Amino acid sequence: MARLLAVMAWLRDRQHGCPWDIDQTFRTIAPYTIEEAYEVADAIERDDMPALKEELGDLLLQVVYHAQIAQEAEAFDFAEVAAAIADKMVDRHPHVFADATIDTAEAQTVSWEARKAAERAAKQTAEPAGALSGVARALPALLRAEKIQKRAARVGFDWKETAPVIDKIEEELGELRAEITAGTVDQARLADELGDVLFAVANLARHCKVDPEAALRATNDKFERRFGYIERRLAEQGRKPADATLVEMETLWQEAKTRV
Repeated sequence: MARLLAVMAWLRDRQHGCPWDIDQTFRTIAPYTIEEAYEVADAIERDDMPALKEELGDLLLQVVYHAQIAQEAEAFDFAEVAAAIADKMVDRHPHVFADATIDTAEAQTVSWEARKAAERAAKQTAEPAGALSGVARALPALLRAEKIQKRAARVGFDWKETAPVIDKIEEELGELRAEITAGTVDQARLADELGDVLFAVANLARHCKVDPEAALRATNDKFERRFGYIERRLAEQGRKPADATLVEMETLWQEAKTRV
């Protein structure tokens, strides 16, 4: 760890460092931080341990990078980042590090969220914290929708059963269909209605205890496999998808569903 911190400090050194690394800021590095987190998730999804080791290193580098920039600004350093998260873990696990009793994972989740809510409230200096306060706006939209819905559910704004959630999806689809068939398509209204559909589907995933991000990633992979099958079958005929009709590709798609 000490070597990694030293490497980053040298990369950022104004006299001897790398011009690209020196030019970076919190904002320019942030997209790479998000990308590396997804690379970690991808390695886990593929159960690729060598890749996971590498991607975790890349993600750790992002933490070190931000900490180095902060240290140069005399805001905080890596040691303070590590100390803060260690303190947080101790505080949020009183059943491990103190004398509280929490017997199940579900009870720990409730305790964890209660402590997070208390921390958010303590940080508020002006208006009181709302139930949805603190859900990062930079999260992927699907993930943020799920988190917002969970927060609302904790204060009772939620259906108890799945059926009304499905009804809501059908209602939102009806409104989207009406907008599409209205004759004059208003893109802003269309985007609004489509957003409502996606939000409702995310809510259904939550009720079904399905991770919507993971579910969509799996479907993306499945689509790629099946479309790749279509491309291979057409290539056997010396053709490309652009040379085939939709009916031909649909036939191959149905074939792919039984094979890949």
